[in-house]
Amino acid sequence: MILHLRRSLALLLALLAAVVAVLPDGPAAQVLVAAHDLPPNAPLTAADVREVAMPPPLVPSGAVARTDALGRAPTGAVRAGEPLTDARLAPTDPDVSSVAVRLADAGVAGLLRPGSRVDVVGAEARVLAADVPVVAVRDGEVVVVSVEHAAARRIAGESLAGPVAMTLR
Repeated sequence: MILHLRRSLALLLALLAAVVAVLPDGPAAQVLVAAHDLPPNAPLTAADVREVAMPPPLVPSGAVARTDALGRAPTGAVRAGEPLTDARLAPTDPDVSSVAVRLADAGVAGLLRPGSRVDVVGAEARVLAADVPVVAVRDGEVVVVSVEHAAARRIAGESLAGPVAMTLR
């Protein structure tokens, strides 16, 4: 009888601990998320975002408020419902374009992520753009970088002649 009572008490305490573990630490916080899939480098509008209630332990570090997000642009593609953070948003710049680059060594693309910084290198080791951000990596061989318009034209022209290389910063 005592053994049965101890097991029941242990089970009850385990259940109580599980309930306490999943309870939020406080009231839910309002977190800004993408209202739909967002492309990189497109300035955010009110229609692109919505607020959702999220338990405090799940709120990502660097979560931004609506006023801090509108007008800024995602550095890479954002899925619907994904929380928006300061690390994923950049100020928009009318002097900047994005250009897709087919790499000479496709294995390098596997090392890159949105936000990585690279130098784009053309034929004869000529630097076409230095210290530029990667905004997307597609199909393991095409990398999209964000650069000034003149550099985007140089990179696009060089890419027509053949693949280019990237060095990681």
